[in-house]
Amino acid sequence: MFVEIPAPVVVTPLRVARPALARRLLRGLPPYLYLLPALALLVIWTYRPLVQTAQLSFYSWNLLPTQPAIPVGLENYVRLFQLPAVGQAVLRTLEVIGGLIPFTLLVPVLVGLLGQRVRGRARAVYQALVFAPLLVAPVASATVWEWLLEPSGGAVNRVLGTNVNWLHDTTWAQPAIILITGWHLIGFAVLVVSAGLSNINSEYTEAAMIDGASRGQITRWITLPLLSPTLVFLALMTVLLSAQWTFPLIDTITQGGPSGATTNVYYLLWDYSFHSFDAGLGTAAGMLLFVVFGIIAAGLVLLSEKLSVHDD
Repeated sequence: MFVEIPAPVVVTPLRVARPALARRLLRGLPPYLYLLPALALLVIWTYRPLVQTAQLSFYSWNLLPTQPAIPVGLENYVRLFQLPAVGQAVLRTLEVIGGLIPFTLLVPVLVGLLGQRVRGRARAVYQALVFAPLLVAPVASATVWEWLLEPSGGAVNRVLGTNVNWLHDTTWAQPAIILITGWHLIGFAVLVVSAGLSNINSEYTEAAMIDGASRGQITRWITLPLLSPTLVFLALMTVLLSAQWTFPLIDTITQGGPSGATTNVYYLLWDYSFHSFDAGLGTAAGMLLFVVFGIIAAGLVLLSEKLSVHDD
């Protein structure tokens, strides 16, 4: 006798109706609406002027609204490579970068390490004194330093017993600008280094001290390697912004002189655009500056990422 086995019942899963495409887009839209004002400002004030600058570098224009811009192709770039002032300005920019490195890397690290030994209220006073020069407006500090470096009765010459025209001598004008700029920036650099030191876990130092490491060994083999991403950041800022940092002092005190001794690439493109009224040449110099420093910045950013991964 055979028993008939009923066939298994196949249950079809219920299909959940998916919302319409328009409804799904509306649900995902709010985060982008929050970003829209910032993106709009970024496009209007950064990317749009950058595109216009790139376009203007292929034209000849004297900045007069009544005069049309004449297309000249690559002529502005060819002129840049033929002008001897451009090469001299590049060398002076490298001098500024090299001169500011001690003020943005070496001295801040030393001051930051010494600041860790200061405790209590004295530490706040110490940090305030170091940071104070950054709060002074560059134009105001330029006026004060011009008075201090005055050749006949300035305080610097009186202390040193010299009679040097610091700001109007081709030998001393560039070092004077670098010194004033470094004095102005040292507070910012110390603040960044102090923030980097505070992010280093104290357990590394405690473990090294238990193993008998000296303070110098801890600094050399633990603190400085862990601080390397911060130092790369400061190096990046120095390379990219050193010419810009010196611009207020140069424009206020020396106007690129004497005999072009303080004219760097940043002041040179300003001079081409707004003193010589050659907008095409000035924008071409700006685009070359943007490309070169962009490549350097990309290299330093990659180095910083590698150091951060290695430290982790």
